[in-house]
Amino acid sequence: MASGPWTDEENDLIVATYFAMLADDIAGRRYSKAEHRRALLPLLNDRSEGSVEFKHQNISAVLTGLGEDWIPGYKPAFNFQMTLVDAVARWLDLHPDWLGRSPGMRPADGMREAARIWIGPPPTLSNQPPPQELDQMLHITRKFDVAGRDERNRVLGRAGEERVLAHEPATLKAAGRDDLARKVRWVSEEDGDGAGYDIASYAPDGRLRLIEVKTTNGWERTPSTPGTYTAPAR
Repeated sequence: MASGPWTDEENDLIVATYFAMLADDIAGRRYSKAEHRRALLPLLNDRSEGSVEFKHQNISAVLTGLGEDWIPGYKPAFNFQMTLVDAVARWLDLHPDWLGRSPGMRPADGMREAARIWIGPPPTLSNQPPPQELDQMLHITRKFDVAGRDERNRVLGRAGEERVLAHEPATLKAAGRDDLARKVRWVSEEDGDGAGYDIASYAPDGRLRLIEVKTTNGWERTPSTPGTYTAPAR
């Protein structure tokens, strides 16, 4: 079996295969990883199935660094060749509409109610990636359009605020505080961004909760800061 670095041609082939599967995954269409792998192997330089599977995990890591969707069955694996980042960049150059879509928009299963938001401590800077992974993440971000990514982040940020705006009244109603649920306000939408927080809500005991929403498609090590202030009960 081949053991040398993957060529640009091989990287282009496996990246195209990965995105074909990812498109099906996002659209909720059935697909077979084994079939895609069997079709790809004869086109490569005598690579093993394990090598192909690990390369798919590498592509997931690249997309993680970009803040994009990735195939759940291929957990991100770092320590990849930087030429793989170039291959992903080439594919995206040929398919500019891909980055124009909103990440994280997999179809819901039927009409089920959205899962409740988990409330807990945010990730901290101590959870940032190890130096080698951090270097690779930075290399990824240099390859892509920062302005375009920022625009997508604004769309993502609004979606996050809408999600919290739905969560807060639902939580208060579940606690028997319909009166407080009716008072929850989307401050950044109604009054603008100058308040320093996005949502004005309440704790079940009536204390005011001022919530600044932070939304990301990044991984679990994405650092953040606390975004909720609960005022004393009046």
